[in-house]
Amino acid sequence: MTLLVSNDDGVNAEGILVLAEVLGKVFEVSVVAPDRDHSGASGSLTLGRPLRVTTLRNGYSCVDGTPVDSVHLGISSLCDQDPERVVSGINSHENLGDDVLYSGTVAAAIEGRFLNQPAIAVSLVNRGNHLYHTAARVVLDLLQNKKALNLPQKTILNVNVPDIPYEQLKGIKVTRLGHRAKGQAPEQMSDPRGRERFWIASAGEGDDAGPGTDFYAVANDFVSVTPIQVDMTRHESLADIETWLEE
Repeated sequence: MTLLVSNDDGVNAEGILVLAEVLGKVFEVSVVAPDRDHSGASGSLTLGRPLRVTTLRNGYSCVDGTPVDSVHLGISSLCDQDPERVVSGINSHENLGDDVLYSGTVAAAIEGRFLNQPAIAVSLVNRGNHLYHTAARVVLDLLQNKKALNLPQKTILNVNVPDIPYEQLKGIKVTRLGHRAKGQAPEQMSDPRGRERFWIASAGEGDDAGPGTDFYAVANDFVSVTPIQVDMTRHESLADIETWLEE
């Protein structure tokens, strides 16, 4: 299998280095990633200027753009062989529930939705241990499953791995996205010239976080695997809106 590996923490982040090393022992891996941290970049593309690509000593391609820029270039221009799947990560913190709306890690995987195999976004539910090898081994397990994964086209797998030794994981749970409560208010401050500034604060805690959710799985030391899709249509509301407009 040929894989395109990317991330949103930057090409030199520990997570992507570990992921590429572990997967590269088994698969053909190309790495195309941003030159710096783009956490929270979501699905943004750089449209107002050309992008610069630098080849590093380890052969990785470094892009002065966003995670989606990186995958877009990797798929269309930079890989010697057409990749069969995008694997994005390992993100330095979790991407649970509403996080997928903001996550550059998830957005990079979504950009790989047109390939033959479902893209994977993988994140470490950081508890201060930084055990990226645990998450990398989980991804390797998923990719080495010999049974074909029959999913609708353009499905993305959002994988969250507890930050504990691999041997202590209790298993894998297929989950739905939970939801967070409203986040904390931005912290207000002044710059050295006395101008008002705001620093975005932490995301809210899990609100819808009960059994069956990604929040619940990782809190109980299970790997969470959530299939997600790009279609954001609220299908069950179509008929109600149609009736409302007719009246």
